[in-house]
Amino acid sequence: MVAPVATSALFQGASSLPESGAKTSSKLGGVPTNADTAGIKSRSSTTRGLKVKANAQASSKVNGTKVGIMEGLKSENEAPPHPQRTFINQLPDWSMLLAAITTIFLAAEKQWTMLDWKPRRPDILVDPFGLLQDGLVFRQNFSIRSYEIGADRTASIETLMNHLQETALNHVKSVGLLGDGFGSTPEMCKRNLIWVVNKMQVVVDRYPTWGDAVQVDTWVAPSGKNGVRRDWLVRDWKTGDILIRASSVWVMMNKETRKISKLPNEVREEIGSYFVDSPPLVDEESRKSPKLDESTADYIRTGLTPRWGDLDVNQHVNNVKYIGWILESAPLPILESHELSGITLEYRRECRRGSVVQSLTAVSGASVGGLVDSGHVECQHLLRLEDGGDIVKARTEWRPKFANSFGSLVLLPAASA
Repeated sequence: MVAPVATSALFQGASSLPESGAKTSSKLGGVPTNADTAGIKSRSSTTRGLKVKANAQASSKVNGTKVGIMEGLKSENEAPPHPQRTFINQLPDWSMLLAAITTIFLAAEKQWTMLDWKPRRPDILVDPFGLLQDGLVFRQNFSIRSYEIGADRTASIETLMNHLQETALNHVKSVGLLGDGFGSTPEMCKRNLIWVVNKMQVVVDRYPTWGDAVQVDTWVAPSGKNGVRRDWLVRDWKTGDILIRASSVWVMMNKETRKISKLPNEVREEIGSYFVDSPPLVDEESRKSPKLDESTADYIRTGLTPRWGDLDVNQHVNNVKYIGWILESAPLPILESHELSGITLEYRRECRRGSVVQSLTAVSGASVGGLVDSGHVECQHLLRLEDGGDIVKARTEWRPKFANSFGSLVLLPAASA
């Protein structure tokens, strides 16, 4: 009796369910809802709904155990219960939190580095590359560094000459005429020509000291048929006082033959629009330098050789290096008691790697023994190769250092007291 009752109850529950397809019916009894159930007539939806409710309330016993049809249905359709909430489950996703903190930290660091929190000093320059004034005059500012000063705490003459050379090259670069060479224009590069200085005159009114800022203006003008003149005016950046005036004449040399060349018309047209119609800042020295050799020189320094660092990109000694060699033979009493106030350089030939140079100096205007009490002193200089051939002829002018006359000024505070 138990088996027929259970079977009858099972088929009744299957026929009373909604038509949900063969899959659901097969789970409940293995019979699709659209199959013929041995003459069992389908009931209306209302009767079917009531039948389901009745079947849900009624329970069958199998071997003394109640079996509910709807309990099996619930176990198939209902979602599994949520896991029990614990302390671990309530914690946030630490990987996402760490990523968010890292992103915020990096953004804050970037903003901090971009923040200009340092106070600006008016004497610190922010113009390292120069500026073209009115299309013709180029201006560049420099700060005097600690490694650019000498024993008397002022900028050395080599430092100032390097500033002049730097502004000249940057001037050519700013107008778009810098080719592959050392200041050569594109037309000059086509003809394998380079610039070489023929003559330079420098007048120093006052030397800047460590930490000072200087303003350098430079421009170019024609000089004769085959030369170009370049002038410089150096001022104190704060006060505008003139510190240095310089004029120079440049010519062209063939890079292969190492001979002076004429100024081609193509190059003249290339640079002619940048010429300034103005007289030179320093009047040209018309005096001829006296002949200087071992018999007339007061001081001679021999065995000077160029180092690798003394050569420029044109593979010869840079013209600024010559000044250092000239001062090698200057008497020490002059260097200690006087400062260079003017220099005139006449370049005769280039000096290349492997050359051995002599430096000769003759003092005029005062005896070396009485230099401390003397005024201005003038010297004649000559750089020449030991195997013959003049490189540079020079004339230097010296004035007593300001420190030697400062003793009369230090009495002012004592007198006022």
